[in-house]
Amino acid sequence: MTISDRLVAVGTAGLSTALRKRGYHDVFVDGVGPLAAGMRLAGPARTLRLVPFRPDLFAERGGGFNPQKQAFDTAGAGEVLVIEARGLAETGTLGDILALRARHRGAAGVVTDGAVRDSPAVAATGLAVFAKGAHPSVLGRRHVPWETDVVIACGGAAVVPGDYVVGDADGVLVIPAALVGEVLAEAEDDERRDAWIAARVAEGEPVEGLFPMNASWKTRYEAETGR
Repeated sequence: MTISDRLVAVGTAGLSTALRKRGYHDVFVDGVGPLAAGMRLAGPARTLRLVPFRPDLFAERGGGFNPQKQAFDTAGAGEVLVIEARGLAETGTLGDILALRARHRGAAGVVTDGAVRDSPAVAATGLAVFAKGAHPSVLGRRHVPWETDVVIACGGAAVVPGDYVVGDADGVLVIPAALVGEVLAEAEDDERRDAWIAARVAEGEPVEGLFPMNASWKTRYEAETGR
C-alpha cells in the first residue's frame, strides 16, 4: 500500500489524535465536506490561492490560461489540489470541466473552502471533492485566481505545498510532510489497539480499565497480539 492508501485506511479521526500529541491542534480544514457520500482522499498538497475580486487584478490574471486553469491542467498523479477561497461560499471555485481535467491527470482530489458549481456533474466525474457548498456563479464573482504552489490558508488551516491532506466523512486535515511517517505509524498502531479493545467491549467487557487499558489489560493485549 502507498502512504496515501494507508492514510485513507486509518482515517482522519485516528490521525488527528497522533497530531494532537505533537501539539498540532489547528490542522483541520473546517467547514468543508465531501461533495458526495463515500468520497475520501489523501495525497500531497498542490495549492492555489484566490484573492478578492478587483477589476484591475482580474484583468491582469483572471482571463485566459490563468493560475486556476494552470493548477488543474498540471495537477500531478496522486496530488490533492487545495484552494484558498477565504471561506466564501457565494461563488464556485471549480466546475465539471476542471474536475474532469484533474481526474484525467490522476489527481487524488480537490479541497476548497469555497463552493463548487455544476456540483452534480463534478460529483459524476468520480473525483473526490471536499467543499464548503455549491453555488452556480463562476469564480470571477468574488475571486481572482492569483498564484499556485505557495503557502495558503484553507478553512483555517495552513497548507504548505507537499503537506499531506486527508479527507473522509469526518472532515479534512493537513499533516506536515516531515511528520507524515511517524504520525501514520502511530495512528496505525492505535487503530489496531482500538480494534482489539472494541472486540472485547463487543464481548461484554466494561470499559473501566480497558479503555484506556490498565496494566492487566496491556499484558493480555501484548500477549495476544505480540505488540
